[in-house]
Amino acid sequence: MDINKYTPSYGINQKHMVKLADYSTEELFELLYATKAMKAKFIAHEDTRILQGVTVALLFGDTSLRTRSALEIGIRQLGGVCVNLPYSKKDMCAGENIKDIVNIISRYGVGALVTRGIEQKDLDEYCAVSDLSIINSTNDDYIPLQAVCDLFTIWEKKGKLEGLKIAYVGKGGNNAASLIMGAIKCGLEVAVAIPPEFGIKKQHVLRAEQYGKIFVTDNPVEAVKNADVVYTDSYDYHSPVTEKEREILKPYQVNGALMSLAKHNALFMHPLPASRGIEVTEAVIDGNNSVVLDQGENKLHTIKAVLALLIK
Repeated sequence: MDINKYTPSYGINQKHMVKLADYSTEELFELLYATKAMKAKFIAHEDTRILQGVTVALLFGDTSLRTRSALEIGIRQLGGVCVNLPYSKKDMCAGENIKDIVNIISRYGVGALVTRGIEQKDLDEYCAVSDLSIINSTNDDYIPLQAVCDLFTIWEKKGKLEGLKIAYVGKGGNNAASLIMGAIKCGLEVAVAIPPEFGIKKQHVLRAEQYGKIFVTDNPVEAVKNADVVYTDSYDYHSPVTEKEREILKPYQVNGALMSLAKHNALFMHPLPASRGIEVTEAVIDGNNSVVLDQGENKLHTIKAVLALLIK
């Protein structure tokens, strides 16, 4: 389906955003068009205070910089109020009940709960019992907000999605899992080059392949050839790799030689934080084809679009 031939309604029936597998192509397009609208309003300094009087709570189980900043700033730009809730495994092990937590929070007037670092089984339980919108900013399995942000950035830069080739290179994880699901649903050709030791969880690949063919290889040269977008992620963020593991990943570094196999105007993408000289060279990430700063900015507009569509 061609996003440029789609007419948005600026509304979806989804209550939660936990993983992109729950979203249809049309619903992803709605999010992308809403992101486009939010960015246009931001650039024009138009009033977007559509969540006046709404409180959004953040329940973060690990550290965050860009995502937390984008959430707090975005919520304020929408006219809402952001509160940070304390969270620890110790509290949960001490007898806290997920159903009680979300039901009490909803009585405080909270409109949505944005989580980070919450295990998938717990997150599924939150969604099953919550009257609030639950938004998974990231956990070990999925990072849906980043994938929507990335797809918008590609659309913004390339003017289309359908028919483009995206090559994901490096260490498989939540970012790779969400990106391939979103990309395949939006009509992109997807190639993945990941060493077997760091592969994407099999269930994530199989589920994405229900919507299209994914080329999976351990050879980055094969994956990147003629790509419109080359994407990699940090090796060390939240889960440091050993020297032995770093040697395994070394051939997957995105450098000038690897980028030269993609199309001459191929985008380089990375969600940040990046380790220059490890998964990507400084010349690539700071080069003319890099759009990592655009990705960083667009996270703000994506977050506002998601909140606007999900909070009823």
